[in-house]
Parts: sequence; structure tokens; C-alpha cells
Amino acid sequence: MECMNCGNCKENQPTYYCLAKGEVVINKNYVPEEKSRSGWKKGTKGYEIHRRKTRKEVEV
Repeated sequence: MECMNCGNCKENQPTYYCLAKGEVVINKNYVPEEKSRSGWKKGTKGYEIHRRKTRKEVEV
């Protein structure tokens, strides 16, 4: 069983498929990344301006 250097084991994934073993392997070295929030957030200036514009369009 020699490594085929596919790179699956080097990615930070909780599980991966190993070509050499021919099976799905659970990554013991997996480190979950912190999720970032993207998009509109209530209270930010851009959100409030966008919200007011859409409300005006609905009323007209």
C-alpha cells in the first residue's frame, strides 16, 4: 500500500477517500475552521439603506 500522492489526505476535510487503501478514511487531524458571516447584518449602514429603499419601492 503505497501513497499515490492524490492530495486527499492533505486537505482539511473530516473524511476523505484514500486511493491507496481503497476506502473512506476519517481524518484524525481535522481542525474545523471558524465560519464567517457574509451578507447583510441588521444595524449596519448598508443594510439600513438597502432596507429603506426596498420598503419605499413596495409602498409606491
